[in-house]
Amino acid sequence: MSKRLMYLLGILLTISIGTYFSWKLCCSHDLDEEKQTQDEVNIEPKAYKNPTLYPFSIKDDSGNFSLNATDNFNFESSKYNFLSPVSSSLDMEIRKLKDYLTSTNNKSLSITGFYTPDEQNTSVYPNLGVARAISVKNYLNSKGVPSKIIDTYSEEKINMIADSLKVYYGPLAFSISELKDDSEELSKLGEFIKAHPLVLYFKTGQSNISLNSEERQELADIAKYLDKVEGSSCIITGHTDNTGDATVNLGLGQKRADFTKQYLVNNGIPSDKITAISKGQTEPIADNTTEEGKSKNRRTVITIK
Repeated sequence: MSKRLMYLLGILLTISIGTYFSWKLCCSHDLDEEKQTQDEVNIEPKAYKNPTLYPFSIKDDSGNFSLNATDNFNFESSKYNFLSPVSSSLDMEIRKLKDYLTSTNNKSLSITGFYTPDEQNTSVYPNLGVARAISVKNYLNSKGVPSKIIDTYSEEKINMIADSLKVYYGPLAFSISELKDDSEELSKLGEFIKAHPLVLYFKTGQSNISLNSEERQELADIAKYLDKVEGSSCIITGHTDNTGDATVNLGLGQKRADFTKQYLVNNGIPSDKITAISKGQTEPIADNTTEEGKSKNRRTVITIK
């Protein structure tokens, strides 16, 4: 076989191999694109769950009174104050509720606030459900419903769904029942609060506070007592350690007491029921020569009178 013929056969073999691999790669790419396109077509859109709706509804099981409205008090996720303004149709039903409750002497209103385990509780109360119920209670009180006949409760709702803006629609339940005599219970509660005043501690030079679960419950008990007992009030006393000037410390103690008062007011406890004073460094409860003792002296004390 001549060299020329061998050369031509080599060229043909090279062209054939190149054509084969080019076809192979091209078809494989087209198949991958077709499969990817098919996969994209088969992807199902994420299902959207409708928000849970709780219309405003109240019924007196022992009477013939009932109220129903499409609107209700709405709350943003992790918030305890309801969104305003309240609709005019809801306010109309509230006026009917006020007229009914004030025209009878033996009825009480229960408000149960709902919350989910995923929400963050930024209130002073044990959970957002209680805080939401108290927020609505205060609004009803401003509309003429006596606060002392309103009881507040809470209920965790695992499956309660907010809308796309993270708003819960009417996470509340209302009921009317016979008014119970709770004077003995409140008397015992008052005695306990006086014997065990709530003490909140502060870091050096600071006036902000954070609450644990036990302190939240104690504040809830204080709020309940102030709500139910005619003429009751609470006193907040600010204290400091002996670091620095005594006059400055008197002002720091007042700042802590005022901050605590405003914190309670923001959470629905009436301002006129709270007195804030300072004792500065004059009433230590521990040794100011140690850091541990100083930390115990930097405190505010909340009790009733």
